[in-house]
Amino acid sequence: MLERTMKNHIKKVSGAFKIVLLEGQRQVGKSTLLSGIAEPSRKYITLDNIKLRTLAKNDPELFLQQNPPPIIIDEVQYAPELFPFIKIYVDTHPTKTGSFWLTGSQRFILMQNVQESLAGRVAIIDLLGLSYREKCSLASSSKLFLPKMKLTKTQIIPQITPANVYKRIWEGSFPEPVLNKKLSREVYFNSYIQSYIERDVKDFYNISKPLQFYNFIVACAARTGSLINYASLARDIGIDLKTAQTWMGILERSGLVYLLQPYYLNVTKRLIKTPKLYFLDTGLCSYLTRWESPETLMNGAMDGAILETYVFGEILKSYWHNGENPLIYFYRDDDQKEIDFIIEKNMTLYPIEVKKTSNPQAFDFKNFRVLEKLGKTTGLGAVVCLQKERIPITRDVISIPVWEI
Repeated sequence: MLERTMKNHIKKVSGAFKIVLLEGQRQVGKSTLLSGIAEPSRKYITLDNIKLRTLAKNDPELFLQQNPPPIIIDEVQYAPELFPFIKIYVDTHPTKTGSFWLTGSQRFILMQNVQESLAGRVAIIDLLGLSYREKCSLASSSKLFLPKMKLTKTQIIPQITPANVYKRIWEGSFPEPVLNKKLSREVYFNSYIQSYIERDVKDFYNISKPLQFYNFIVACAARTGSLINYASLARDIGIDLKTAQTWMGILERSGLVYLLQPYYLNVTKRLIKTPKLYFLDTGLCSYLTRWESPETLMNGAMDGAILETYVFGEILKSYWHNGENPLIYFYRDDDQKEIDFIIEKNMTLYPIEVKKTSNPQAFDFKNFRVLEKLGKTTGLGAVVCLQKERIPITRDVISIPVWEI
C-alpha cells in the first residue's frame, strides 16, 4: 500500500470534527486510506454488503447500536436514512471527535443529506487517485502547486523521459491497476465502467438507456481539455440538449469529470460562461478513447489534450490532498486569447501553459500579457512541459517539468 498525502489532513480534521466524510469516485482508495490510518479499535463496514445496507436503510437506529463508533462506514450514500440517526447519536452521546469516518462516491446525494442532517458537524474531504509523487513513494513531499523558481531539497523528484510521462498518463491513477501489474488493464477498466453504470448511475439516476449513457461518457472522454459544447454532444449521441446537460452533471457529481470555470473579475459572469471539461483519471480517459499503448497515445491526436488533462489533475491533487481548494480557472477572451490555467492566490494571478515540448519558446506564453489589463498582480508564470529541468525562460516565466508538479 502506498502512503497517501491526505493522511495527515484526515488526522487533523478528525481531531476537530466528530464526523469525517471522505468522498471521491469509486476505487480511488478511500476505504484503503482510512483503514490504513485507523486505530485497531475502529470497525470497518461497507454498505456494498446488501445485508448491512438493508439494515441501515430499514432500521438505522439498530444499525448504529450494533455498529457503534469509532467506525468506518464505506459507501454511505447507499443508506441516506443513516444521516439523521448519526446526527442524533453525536448530539446525544459523549462521542469523541473523529467517531464516524464515512466514505461515499455520489457527491450530489451525499451533499443533499449532509446539508439536511449533518451541517456543522462534519468535515468533508475530496480524494482523487494517486498523484505522481504518491506513485514514487514521495507523498510527504507534495505541496500546494504554484510556479516557483526552485524546489526545496525534499521536493526534488527524479527526472523521467517523455515516453515515461505518457506511460504514467496511460496507466492512470486508480491504485489497483497501478500497484497490481498482473491485472489486465482492459479487464479492469471494462469492469469499472460496467459497475459504474449498473450500480451507481442506474440505481441513483434511473438511466433507461445505459448504452447511450456509455456512448456519452466516451464522447466526453474524447473532448477532455475542451470547452463543453452540449449541442455537439447531444447531436453525436442522439439525445436532446437537456439530457446532455443532465448527464454531464451526473459525471461531475460522481467524480469522473471536473468542469473548470473561466476567469472573470465579475463572478456572476464567470458562472454563466462555458466551462472546460477534464477527465479526472487519464487512464480511464485513454481506455475509453481506445489508445492501446502509451506510444500511440503520445503520438496520437489527443497527445496535447491528454497532457493538459494530466497536468490539471496533478495540480488539483496537490491542493485537495493537502486539504485546500484551489482557485483555479482558465482564461479565454473575445479575441480568442487563451491561457490554459490561472491559479489565484493572495490576490495574485499565476498563469500556466501546458505544452508538449522540451524546448519552450516565447510564443508558448505570449498570452500571459493579457492579464495586465485585469488590474491584479501577476505572479510568476509557468510553461509546464517535457523539459528535463526547471529553467527560467524570462524574468517572469519559468519552464517546469511535468513530473515536478
